Amino acid sequence: MVVEKLTREEVLHVAHLARIEVDEKEIEQYSISLKQLMNDIDKIKEVASKTTTILVTPTKHLAKMRQEDEIREVPFAEIEKNVPKTVGKFVEVPVVNSND
Repeated sequence: MVVEKLTREEVLHVAHLARIEVDEKEIEQYSISLKQLMNDIDKIKEVASKTTTILVTPTKHLAKMRQEDEIREVPFAEIEKNVPKTVGKFVEVPVVNSND
């Protein structure tokens, strides 16, 4: 099924699901972009698969749990030597992201 263009209502429905606001200009742009995306998805669906077996993991590597004796606890006094500032038993770090 080839979709030429999504309707205004379909674009507004997708925008609502994505929790985004769109203006009239964006509705026209999205109707074309979403049409192209849907056409690409339809092309992918048409590709014949040679196997029905689902490949979960391509490797034979199995995850293993760490042994408790491998855990090294570091005393806070040792950590405190390597940080510029602490507040109680917390390490104070500079603000990375602000709303300014």
